[in-house]
Amino acid sequence: MKKLLLTLTAVAGMTFASNAQEFGFEKTDFIVEGFIRSANTNDKMAEEKTANFNFNPKFGYFVTDKIAVGIQLGVGNEKVTDYSGENDTYTKGNDFSIGAFGRYYFLEVGSRFKTYAELGAGYNQMGGEINNGIETTKLDKTKGFGANAGIGANYFLTNNIAVNFAFANVLAFNTSKVDVDGAKSQTEFATNVNVFDNFFNTASFGLTFKF
Repeated sequence: MKKLLLTLTAVAGMTFASNAQEFGFEKTDFIVEGFIRSANTNDKMAEEKTANFNFNPKFGYFVTDKIAVGIQLGVGNEKVTDYSGENDTYTKGNDFSIGAFGRYYFLEVGSRFKTYAELGAGYNQMGGEINNGIETTKLDKTKGFGANAGIGANYFLTNNIAVNFAFANVLAFNTSKVDVDGAKSQTEFATNVNVFDNFFNTASFGLTFKF
């Protein structure tokens, strides 16, 4: 009986300690997070292959317990190959972006789920090439600037590792121009307030590491 009581007491103590553990961020914390997307498809009916890859890391520093600022990078490429003819042809695109962001944690749901709003802005550049099966032609580069406001959340698996959900951009502005003489810029402003109907249609998932 004494052994049983001691065991129950120990289990209760560990459960209480686990439940009492605080998860979250504090001033001077440093975070690294990112999203990686990769896909390869082969449509044998159309005789076409598609391969794409995107990597978007972020590095942030907490200036208060609820506010973080940092930098974000983006690298991506896509290649579409048509093998229906005698010689394979392809179209290849690549992009690079760099920018800054600010994040404010405004809501906690339980001890592990932290919701935030985020503002970001940055520079981006796109390029690529086309191959007709004989020769390759470089595409003109497109350069631009973008800004967005979005929402997301962290769910803490441990005190230092969390799953990051970037739900969607509520507001977004982008302007771009092909890097040739006489080119005119293109601008886009988008709102997505109805995203609240279903976050997971547009969500991106990754990991956040706290140091």
